[in-house]
Amino acid sequence: MATRGLSAAVLLLLLLGFFLSASSVKADALLSAPLNVTIRELEVNSAVVTWEILEGDPVIGFAITQQKKDVRMLRFIQEVNTTTRSCALWDLDEDTEYIVHVQSISMGGSSPPSQPVLFRTPKESEKMASKSPDEVTMEEYGQAQLRAGELIIIVVVLVMWAGVIALFCRQYDIIKDNEPNNNKDKAKNSSECSTPEHPQGGLLRSNV
Repeated sequence: MATRGLSAAVLLLLLLGFFLSASSVKADALLSAPLNVTIRELEVNSAVVTWEILEGDPVIGFAITQQKKDVRMLRFIQEVNTTTRSCALWDLDEDTEYIVHVQSISMGGSSPPSQPVLFRTPKESEKMASKSPDEVTMEEYGQAQLRAGELIIIVVVLVMWAGVIALFCRQYDIIKDNEPNNNKDKAKNSSECSTPEHPQGGLLRSNV
């Protein structure tokens, strides 16, 4: 009797596990793989992958698998609680081929991976050569503005110093021009004050 009860319990657990796995597979099957996976904004060391999903899919996030071609090492990027349909790929090597898969994530699990997308990062020299001479990035524009601001500050400081020096020279010339007149006045005053009745070294008269 005990053996029959144990067998029934084991059978019940097996049926429960089968039901859970089947429901999980069903949930995964209901979620479609992302469509139109595209690589945009391709740079030497970065890129942006974008994709689309079928309308009505209960997607709450995504998972991206990034792999160098002919290399087994993978990078796995996963985000949940987001409705974004793009992701930045960073720290890439120049002139290197990469393979990218995208999966949608729902409350029941993840979708099958998308069709693989193969892309190659450009070389630094190729990127610089393809850049138009008239093209100015935001970083270069900011640096140009910074240099212009520094130049204006330097010019203003130089003009202020020139004004201070000119004012000092003007005051110095005025003081220098007044010095001869001050010396003449001092000499005149000293000559008027020093008029002795008897010159020094004269003979003194004695009263008889």
